[in-house]
Amino acid sequence: VQLQASGGGLVQAGGSLRLSCVASGRTRGIDNMAWYRQTPGNQREFVARISSGGSTSYTDSLKGRFTIARDNAKNTVYLQMNSLKPEDTAVYYCYADQRVCIECPQFETWGQGTQVTVSS
Repeated sequence: VQLQASGGGLVQAGGSLRLSCVASGRTRGIDNMAWYRQTPGNQREFVARISSGGSTSYTDSLKGRFTIARDNAKNTVYLQMNSLKPEDTAVYYCYADQRVCIECPQFETWGQGTQVTVSS
């Protein structure tokens, strides 16, 4: 499977952005899709996750401002980011894990990242 993220850009503090990530190729068996972010010199950190059944989880500090959603028919995961702050500036990466059968190994795939810059 390949993941293509889009929707990043420059926004003023308090603004909103919606990121999209489309999965293509062999998409059968995709379970969790998620967003992570990374700033220079730091480890990639978890932002939000959504399962194929729609269960969601968020990093605590982002609850209430960020919302993850998914359209399984379009193999797309979204991240709605509201009330953005300068500290949200990062490269945002989408992630998917996939298992084509119960006994099969799980594969993880990362997208290429999309830059989000929030100006003060």
